[in-house]
Amino acid sequence: MKALHIITGLGIGGAEQQLRLLLRHLPVECEVVALTNPGAVADGLVADGVRVHHLGMGGNRDLSALPRLVRLIRAGGYDLVHTHLYRACVYGRPAARLAGVRAVVATEHSLGDSQMEGRPLTAGVRALYLASERLGSATVAVSATVADRLRRWGVPAPRIEVVPNGVDLARFRFDRSRRHHTRRRLGLPEDAYVVGGIGRLAPGKRFDVLIRTIARLPDDHWLLLVGEGPESSVLRRTAHEAGVAERVLFTGERPNVPDGSPGPDLPSLTAAMDLLVSPSPEESFGLAVVEALASGLPVLYASCPAVEDLPPRAAAAARRVRGGPEAYARAVAEVRAAGPRPRTVPEAAHHYSITRSAARLMDVYAAAVSSSSSPSLQGARSS
Repeated sequence: MKALHIITGLGIGGAEQQLRLLLRHLPVECEVVALTNPGAVADGLVADGVRVHHLGMGGNRDLSALPRLVRLIRAGGYDLVHTHLYRACVYGRPAARLAGVRAVVATEHSLGDSQMEGRPLTAGVRALYLASERLGSATVAVSATVADRLRRWGVPAPRIEVVPNGVDLARFRFDRSRRHHTRRRLGLPEDAYVVGGIGRLAPGKRFDVLIRTIARLPDDHWLLLVGEGPESSVLRRTAHEAGVAERVLFTGERPNVPDGSPGPDLPSLTAAMDLLVSPSPEESFGLAVVEALASGLPVLYASCPAVEDLPPRAAAAARRVRGGPEAYARAVAEVRAAGPRPRTVPEAAHHYSITRSAARLMDVYAAAVSSSSSPSLQGARSS
């Protein structure tokens, strides 16, 4: 089987890094096309031996991208097209059908209750999404929560498959020597209690809440913010205004699988933390939380379908917190007062192993290719 993955861009983000990790575990010949913004993940894919195409799309309304994409798909001889993120789904699904590829799978990475990839869920956004969705074989939801949102949006339930995001458990397994080395490299005091935040530095992630939380805690509490984004300068100013700038470290973007990129990678940074806090009120999965659990960390979170979709015992170290800085400060103090926990991997993290997710996706691929080659099923779908 030969598959083409179409994604809006390949800058460092959850969906982009998930695609790279997934391609390392799929027993399929895969190529990738980025509509725009090749970015660091494109370089990583090339380092992995994956062929990456750059479409050079000028913007959301660059309709000239559609015939270019159709030509690329026709020339590639693909058995299946898999789209990721809103713009890639809207353009990729019709392009695949115009190019003659009937096995078309899309993954919905980021559908929230009120927004998708930062855009408001207007009637127009929904209508365009649903119109292109009908051209696909299946829509993959990264969590049961997202699957429910898709059904409420109008996607027929039989077309929805749940394939959770996956985590490379071996990479995130806690290593004490890596913890000490990373903390020394970052200049953290030996007795520092390090609270971590991981994600795009954007308003919806509410990392300002974490900064104000640290300001309400004793001086041996530090904040390690992993990510980059439009709120970076605002958050740095917030740290200065709160009087905790010297206790807030910004690491910038840290890919999951950097292959020697400078600075500590994400597993090293989670090893250096004592607690992860995710105050984002609306998530479609909660990958940072699962990665933290895979590193054996306790977690405080506002929204995490990956945890909420499992029995409570599967992630006993994860606790939901509602409210602002005061509520999080109390919760952090309670976790610290309870003392350190063994850095073991809970059942929840094992549930989201990347090998398990890749195997489930292969089942979706097999069904899509099989149905697309069946004349009776094609006739039933078009009738």
